[in-house]
Amino acid sequence: MINVGIIGAGRIGKVHGESIMNYVKGATVKAIADPFITPETEQWAKDMGIAEFYTDYKKILEDQDIQAVLICSSTDTHSAISLEAIAAGKHIFCEKPVDQDVNKILEVKKALAESGVKYQVGFNRRYDHNFKGARAAVAAGKIGELNVLKICSRDPAAPPVSYIKVSGGIFMDMTIHDFDMVRFMSGAEVEEVFAYGAVLVDPEIGEAGDIDTAVISMKLSNGALAVIDNCRRASYGYDQRVEAFGNLGQVIVSNDTESTTVVSDAQGVHAEKPLLFFLERYMRAYADEVSEFIDAVVKDASVSVGIDCGLYPVLIGLAAKKSLASGLPVKVADIAAEYGL
Repeated sequence: MINVGIIGAGRIGKVHGESIMNYVKGATVKAIADPFITPETEQWAKDMGIAEFYTDYKKILEDQDIQAVLICSSTDTHSAISLEAIAAGKHIFCEKPVDQDVNKILEVKKALAESGVKYQVGFNRRYDHNFKGARAAVAAGKIGELNVLKICSRDPAAPPVSYIKVSGGIFMDMTIHDFDMVRFMSGAEVEEVFAYGAVLVDPEIGEAGDIDTAVISMKLSNGALAVIDNCRRASYGYDQRVEAFGNLGQVIVSNDTESTTVVSDAQGVHAEKPLLFFLERYMRAYADEVSEFIDAVVKDASVSVGIDCGLYPVLIGLAAKKSLASGLPVKVADIAAEYGL
């Protein structure tokens, strides 16, 4: 049995805590830490069977009975805590992004190369049953050679402007999942990026220096083209779709709904709206990604979403930001070269 410590007791920390305690075999949560832990969180931990809770995460790193940690704290702490956890010899699951600063990600990568610990980055959409099925079809050649990949990702509502101001911008916060999905679905690297952006949802987002709607086109290393469209608002729910088109056919992933019930009457044909929230859509995916991480620790196997998977979407995001600012296409290799890569 692997003892796990969770650093960060916010929404995603609790999601992983519940997943491990309820669904993940071979692991248990021994402790959870958060500087702002509340009596309600302490009670939640007790109800989950988590006996130890701290305000100082270092107590988790110092606990010799804990073999692995999940870093679910605020984004700006991920790389620093990763370095501390590596030094402590803990296997690490780190929520995305590792950092928005490439140099800090490279520090983590260097530390990992000199250690023996596992390091998995939390891009949970790879573990969604729909997207896994689509990727399997593409990889098996069922659509032939990939020509065009389309990814649609729209949130039901924009986050507070206070969050927007510290998010790093839509490309580094929201689209970063889609940049990872382009790499995952295509099995190729993004070579060139061109980004359009607009403020169509909330003018305060623009005043905060960000955009809320974007279309990004990309050239891939396998010759295919990819398009992402993002919006911070979709009135009908959480909109997550993929289409992969090839010379022999296509594979499409539609939205998940509460049921597949369709009612037809004189007024029209009526189906249910997409699931409203990302936790509803991806709850099982969160459990599956942590289960794979635990399995890699137990079997001393490689993780499939390692530190490079945390690095490349950030490079693509920086290319998109530069393209939006300049109005020109940007090569990802040029961004990488700025960091000696």
